[in-house]
Amino acid sequence: MPKLIVVNRAGEEQAVDGDNGLSVMEVIRDSGFDELLALCGGCCSCATCHVYVDPAFADILPTLSEDENDLLDSSEHRTETSRLSCQLVMSDALDGLRVTIAPED
Repeated sequence: MPKLIVVNRAGEEQAVDGDNGLSVMEVIRDSGFDELLALCGGCCSCATCHVYVDPAFADILPTLSEDENDLLDSSEHRTETSRLSCQLVMSDALDGLRVTIAPED
């Protein structure tokens, strides 16, 4: 079971287990982090699951879809490491992925 390291908005870090096949958003939500709203439930239509991902994982993450890119463009907090956590699927390859919950827009 891959581990996901989540940093909340207060800077507190917690490692949680994530089942293969679940989205990073689902793992964060199911682990009790209430800062990640994920209002659309993972349909890539709201950008309320915005996270910053560890650049060390950039080469193994899927590329941004046009929809994800457009939604991230609507955030005033977008950075080079911004992703929507609903678009990242947990796998053994992502074991140890570190994400930071982005500020709320």
